[in-house]
Amino acid sequence: MSTHHVPEADKRHIATGRAHGKIIMLGEHAAVYGAPALALPVPALGCQATVSHLDRPGRGPLRLCRAVSVADGPAEKTEESAPEGLRLLVDAFARRAGLAEPPGLEVLVESGVPPARGLGSSAATARALVHALDRLFEAGLSSREVFELVQVSERSAHGRASGIDALAVGGTGPVLLADGRGSTPPVGSECHVVVADSGSGCGTREAVAMLGAAFAQAPGRRADFLDRSTELTRAALGDLENGRLPGLGRRLTDGHEMLAGLGLTTNRTDALVQAALAAGALGAKMTGGGLGGCVIALTATPHEADAVAGRLAREHGVHTWTVPVAKGAGDGGF
Repeated sequence: MSTHHVPEADKRHIATGRAHGKIIMLGEHAAVYGAPALALPVPALGCQATVSHLDRPGRGPLRLCRAVSVADGPAEKTEESAPEGLRLLVDAFARRAGLAEPPGLEVLVESGVPPARGLGSSAATARALVHALDRLFEAGLSSREVFELVQVSERSAHGRASGIDALAVGGTGPVLLADGRGSTPPVGSECHVVVADSGSGCGTREAVAMLGAAFAQAPGRRADFLDRSTELTRAALGDLENGRLPGLGRRLTDGHEMLAGLGLTTNRTDALVQAALAAGALGAKMTGGGLGGCVIALTATPHEADAVAGRLAREHGVHTWTVPVAKGAGDGGF
């Protein structure tokens, strides 16, 4: 890994970095054990971090404020203690950038990514902060170095972190994590994914710990889960590449049933999946850590996506977003 020396005179006064939310299509939980995972960025859920040098003494090395949007009013800013993961991230950045010590910083996070919903809130915050630090200190970080710094925070936040969130919150199209390598898989046909917020959630750390404890008691169950998850993800990649949207939808629904069998779904997310299918979705599943959070539903056209989103909103009172997936070739990633 390279070390970037940043002369004191080159420091900027203020800088901003951006990232966005994400959803997992297939491979959540399995990815932390090395199985492949497929994710999509959600650009509509943006996150911005603005960083400046802390010039007021006595406030500690990292002062964090969050701007939270409220209905029918301006965003409300609240000061809070910086999570350990962000502090570790700043320390790691200081070492990577060749700074003599971690800098005193004031950080404003303005995020539209709902927390504890499996949408990558912590990873988006971390990635936005890394980009802001990179610009503030003109460190010239590589994409690999950005990823590794986000992972410092993610491992602190979740205990185990596969890296799929860290990649997807900075992606512009589908993201595949396989064999420790991130890439963009090819997409053979345009499609649209509806994201529906169940209204409740659980931290990923808790879900990962619950599943880890269950697997420790029955190692064979873990092996079966990883085999099945890998099978579904690989099959979905073939469907995605060849534009077989009905097949891709079936993989999603099968994935939900697999995760339900592990106790990761709730009555609410199960009901949303069934409602999405009844409204014409090609497939639907929970996404992310589970125990609440969000459901995703695959559709072929914007009209079908609107129909699914409308029904979920009317009948279940959920907030929805739609993610368009464009047809295109993949790339090798890193």
